[in-house]
Amino acid sequence: MDIINPGEFIETVHIKGVQISLITAGDGTEVIYHKMQPGSRWAMGPVVGWTGLEYIFILSGKLVLHSDVNEKTDTDIQILKQGQAVYGSPVKTHSIFHAEEESEFIYVSSQPVFYQFSQVSKELMELAISIEEKDGYTVDHCERIKNYSMLVGEALDLTSHQLINLNYASFYHDIGKIKVPLHILQKPGKLSAEEWKIMQQHTTYGKEVLSSTNNPALIEIGKIVEQHHERYDGKGYPKGLKEDEISIEASIISVVDSFDAMTTDRVYKKGKSKEEAFKEIKINRGTMYHPLIVDTFLSLKEKILNY
Repeated sequence: MDIINPGEFIETVHIKGVQISLITAGDGTEVIYHKMQPGSRWAMGPVVGWTGLEYIFILSGKLVLHSDVNEKTDTDIQILKQGQAVYGSPVKTHSIFHAEEESEFIYVSSQPVFYQFSQVSKELMELAISIEEKDGYTVDHCERIKNYSMLVGEALDLTSHQLINLNYASFYHDIGKIKVPLHILQKPGKLSAEEWKIMQQHTTYGKEVLSSTNNPALIEIGKIVEQHHERYDGKGYPKGLKEDEISIEASIISVVDSFDAMTTDRVYKKGKSKEEAFKEIKINRGTMYHPLIVDTFLSLKEKILNY
C-alpha cells in the first residue's frame, strides 16, 4: 500500500483562493484535496453523460452549501462542518460551496475530473487576467467583477445554477479580447468606426473561446459572456437584445463591469470616484441597465464602498 505524506500530491492547481490537489488516481477514480480561503467558492452540478459518484468529506472549516431543489426558485441552504459529507451518484442538482472560513475537504470522483476542468479553468483564468492587464486594468479587475457580481446575485436569491454560471461568466466576461488586435485594445484615443466594430466582436469571440473548450459548463456560460454588453433599452451589442431577452446574469455583469470601468484609472483616463460612479449607474437605470439590478446594486453600496 502506498502512503502519501502531506505535500506529496501528484499535481496542484491554484485558482483564486482555492487550492486543488490531485492525491491519487486509478481505474478512473480520483481523490482530490481542496483548500478554500475565506470568501472563495467552489461548485458542482449535473453534466450530460455523467454517471459517476461524487463524494465530499469536510476535513475542517465551515462551508455554506447552496443547492437547488429545482431549477426554478427553490434553494436549500446548509452549513457543513468537520466530519460531515455530501454525495451524489450522479449529482442531479447544482450546488455552490462558499467558505466562511478557511476550509478543507476531500473530493472523491469515480470518473476523471481533475485535468478536464481544473486545468482548463486555470488556463482560462490566467488568460483572462493577462487580457485585462493588456487592456489597462489591474490584475484584480476580474476578481472584483466576480465578487461584486456574486454580491448582487446572492442578494437577488438566484438559484445555485445561476450563481455558478454568474461566478464563472463574470470572471471570464472579457476573455474574447484575446482575439482583438493589441493596437485597438491599447489605443489611447477614441476608436474609429471600423475599430469599434472589431472591439464589439469581443463578446462573440468570448463565447467562441469558451465553446472551444468542449466543456458543457463553460459552453453554457458563453451565452452570458456574449450578452454582457447588451442594454436594457435594446441599444447594446452584439444582437440588440432588450429587457428580459437578456439573461439576468449578463444584466448583473453589465452593471458591475461599468461601475468598475468607471472607477479604474486607465492609461488614457483617470477613474471616477465610487460616489460619482454610483450616480452614473442610477442615471442610466432603465436605459442601459436593468432597473432591478440597479436597485439591488445600489442597496449594496456600503458593502461595495468597503470592499
